[in-house]
Amino acid sequence: MTHLNGTTNHIKGKHLTEFERHQIQILKSENYSNRAIAKILNRAPQTINNEINRGTVKQIKRIVSNSKEYFYDYECYFPDVAQLKYETNRMNSCRTPKHQLSHAFIDWADKMMLNKKWSPDVVIAYAKKNNIFCDSIIPCVSTLYNWIERGIMKTSNIDLIEKISRKPITNRRPSRKNKKVLGKSIEDRSHEINSRDVFGHWEIDTVIGSKLKNERALLTLVERQTRYEIIVPIKSKNNDAVTLALSQLKDQLDNSFSRIFKSITSDNGSEFSDLTETLPDTEIYFTHPYSSWERGTKENHHKFIRRIIPKGISMESVSDEIIYRIQNWMNNYPRKILDYETPKYLFLKSLKSEGLLSEPLSYYLY
Repeated sequence: MTHLNGTTNHIKGKHLTEFERHQIQILKSENYSNRAIAKILNRAPQTINNEINRGTVKQIKRIVSNSKEYFYDYECYFPDVAQLKYETNRMNSCRTPKHQLSHAFIDWADKMMLNKKWSPDVVIAYAKKNNIFCDSIIPCVSTLYNWIERGIMKTSNIDLIEKISRKPITNRRPSRKNKKVLGKSIEDRSHEINSRDVFGHWEIDTVIGSKLKNERALLTLVERQTRYEIIVPIKSKNNDAVTLALSQLKDQLDNSFSRIFKSITSDNGSEFSDLTETLPDTEIYFTHPYSSWERGTKENHHKFIRRIIPKGISMESVSDEIIYRIQNWMNNYPRKILDYETPKYLFLKSLKSEGLLSEPLSYYLY
């Protein structure tokens, strides 16, 4: 017979090969025991036992003697049968990809990302927090990004709001010429305001489209604790337009204004030069000149607006309806920093606790 009793380098955990199965057939035909075969192939005896059981097939042998026909059963190891069973088992042992078990989640996630412009992180967290699906079909955030990359989702990379490599923040700030502070400095703000523990403290700013003078702009206010956003279109980025918008807002809220707007923090733009006079019952603070990072909430919220209205787009072409839809989208967007609650829910909850709402929260939410 062919020499089989050589030195075999076997890697532990490696499956039997088709060639080894044919070796087993030859050795079995020469009446080698399973243990002897295991030694020759440098395999564990149990591995050989399992392999032979897997590939053994019952056969029927026909014998004719004295004009009589006899049949009897016998068993024989067939390497081809063993190989086929091995390949079948390997194919069936592969875990079904999670995306094939998650059709309902994928449809819902696509709807949230395409229609509501939610990020993958918000989609995953919101689904888990609200028990919309069982945990077994909800992927991790990196897996969801992977599904988008591979085309498993209807959502594509271009649909994602922000998919960038973030650069580390440096402490370098541009050196600028001194600019006059319009009023009380941000350094005078109390711990109550800085900690965000108390409702009613706001940041204010303006957003422009193009750089044309006297063009329509947006006046934006964000409540620091709940991140609730108010967007008011104004005729121009100037002091008169800002004063008019705030006066109208104050008239609408009447006596509630000072309970909702306890303080407002602004930059030193000339459009805010009359804030203190316009809102005498509200504490007004101003950041240091050229220090936009001191109103981080407002700067982050501008990114939301720029997702819909990029820089350079004239605000004259943006209707009031679109502005309202942007505000509504922002206030119904679950935030990681709010434990994936929405600004609208937390804002209404705060108004309720201040005694400014007469109906249950559900009345205002739905």
